[in-house]
Formats: sequence, structure tokens, C-alpha cells
Amino acid sequence: MSLSEDGRLISQIRQGNILALKTLYEKYKGQVYRTALAVTRDREAAEDILQDCFLKVYTHIDKLDGSLPLSPWLHRVTVNLSYNWVKKKHRWLQPLEEVIEQLIAGPRTLPESALERGELQGIVQKAIASLSFEHRVVIVLFYLDGFSLNEIAYILDCPVGTVKSRLHYARLTLRRKLERDRRLSPEVAYEFS
Repeated sequence: MSLSEDGRLISQIRQGNILALKTLYEKYKGQVYRTALAVTRDREAAEDILQDCFLKVYTHIDKLDGSLPLSPWLHRVTVNLSYNWVKKKHRWLQPLEEVIEQLIAGPRTLPESALERGELQGIVQKAIASLSFEHRVVIVLFYLDGFSLNEIAYILDCPVGTVKSRLHYARLTLRRKLERDRRLSPEVAYEFS
């Protein structure tokens, strides 16, 4: 079996090629940063987590399996570093604007005015802000980063059934909160069914 692009870069890094590490960094920095920012809601923390994540790539390069995709491993490290930051700072997560934008956008008709759209985002932000850390992380990985249930299970180091359960209860909680808010159309709440 031939090595993937990531596998070739990992092999080159093992041989001391720092430019290969830069190439991996350039390829994944946006995804890692976006996930860290969505979880921590702190730009400086997200930058630090991004740097720490790639430091871990370099320090663990001999343990990485070049035949497997690197993205799930990177996100697993990112989520763990983000969780540690949140725990250390005794902060709970802030609203996830990026997730909200993705959740309320789509094929259905969007509110015409910016005021209505801002109000809708605020309502969804409030609902997401009320989720537990475990549920927020699953929402970020599923909706924002587009990972499959199996990939999320790997990233979070838990069974797929646990991911399904967390996603189910996160959606259920969001749907109920959104249904209670009479300012929203039923389609927005239905998004979480």
C-alpha cells in the first residue's frame, strides 16, 4: 500500500525534514485553530493550542502511523488540549458563532433582515451555551468540523455509542430550547431532530 500525502510527510519529518512539518502545519492549521477557538472561545488560547498540537506532532512523530489519516489524531489532541485549557481556567464555553452560522444557514429561506438574523443567532447561541462541555464538543466536531461518528469516537476516545448518545441528547436539548422560544420558526428547531 502506498503512503498517503500525510504519510509521506510524516516519513520525511522522521528523517529530519522540518519543511515537511511546515507543510503539515499549513495543511491543518485552519482546522485545528477553528476547533480550538470554537471550544475555548479565546483567540490566544486557540493560538497556543495550535502551537502545542504541532509540537506534539513533532515530539510524537515516531509513534504516528503514516498509513492512517492524520486529521482525527490532530483533532483528538486539539480537543484534549482545549479541554485542559477550559478546566484549568475554570471557564465554561461561550456561544459557538461558527456552529450557529452553519446550523441556521442552508437550503431553507433565511430571515431577510440582518436584525432578524442577529436575533436568531442570539437565540441559538444561548441554547448552545447551555450545553455541557461533552455535548458542545460533539456539536463542534459534528457540525463545524464535519467529522463522522466513528471519527468523533476516535477523537474523544470513547465508544461510537457514547458519541451517538451525546449527539442525540445535545440535539434533543437544543430542539426543546428552540421550540420553547416562540420567536423561531419550527424549521430551525427541526434542524436538531
